[in-house]
Amino acid sequence: MDVNGSTDAGAPIEPDTAASDLASGFRVYRPPTEASGPYIIVEGPDEALWFCQSQASAIGRLDLRSGEIVEFKLPNPRAFPVGITLGSDGALWFAQQGSDAIGRITLAGALTEFPVPARSGPTGLILGPDGNVWFSEVEAGRISYVTPAGEVVQAAHLETTSRPLSLVVRDGEIWFSEVGAGRIGRLSLDGILREYRTPSPASAPRALTCHPDGSIWAVLTDANALLRIGHNGEMTEYPVPSQAASLRGIVATTAGDLWFTENATNRIGRASADGSTITELALLAAGSGVRCIMATSGDRIFFSAFDAGEIWEAFPSRLLQAEAASPALL
Repeated sequence: MDVNGSTDAGAPIEPDTAASDLASGFRVYRPPTEASGPYIIVEGPDEALWFCQSQASAIGRLDLRSGEIVEFKLPNPRAFPVGITLGSDGALWFAQQGSDAIGRITLAGALTEFPVPARSGPTGLILGPDGNVWFSEVEAGRISYVTPAGEVVQAAHLETTSRPLSLVVRDGEIWFSEVGAGRIGRLSLDGILREYRTPSPASAPRALTCHPDGSIWAVLTDANALLRIGHNGEMTEYPVPSQAASLRGIVATTAGDLWFTENATNRIGRASADGSTITELALLAAGSGVRCIMATSGDRIFFSAFDAGEIWEAFPSRLLQAEAASPALL
């Protein structure tokens, strides 16, 4: 694992100052298993990040103080874990897309699995306002939830081809992306479903994030744009500079700026809260396959390099300084 510098509790591990300006904006964490396909990352209650390792059928834990990564192998080698979230019980709950199950892992590593209907493809998860873990079933076109006791309940049936993916909670309701239908869905806890079509047709909305101003932002992979969703479903699109960037992940920080990933162009990007300024920042290694991005409660930014099998940490102040000094390189 490539971790250097201070490991004081709660403090970011500073990049190597001897590296180039661009290199000093990132730090790489390598799981023990190579090519493990790290995907969704979530902050745990234990000063650690927990993440899915899709290709290795494992759940990883990255200690934020030491940089150490520990892996917990799943019973099914084809589980293909994708989404993960912190449950109301203090455990981590995750979706096993390949084995049609919802998993639960305690901070000590104890695993439990709850089966869902076959060929449903559970993918994204979020803790709902009711204490249940809500999840999307991308292959079946459903939104369901699992109770803390492990009971699985189907809450909404969509078009089979809608392919629901990412979920967030706003105003006490579950909002989700429909990558196959070019829509954003909204589901109340009592089962009222509303759907909003994106301005660009066949836009392939994927990751969602809640903004401090109450809006929801999404990436539109096929429309090559960021999307802002107001409280009543009104939408505004903001194109990114690079063409065919294959946008995948997005996160809003507590300061209000947005960070997103470009899988095809091997970049992460930053957008202002009003969408008026979008900056793209190149990565060091070609072919990293950047996918999911998240911010901790302290606004440390991490993202998964799926193809490289790594977790990266970004240092925004250094990246933006480098972009200002050498914009032609970014």
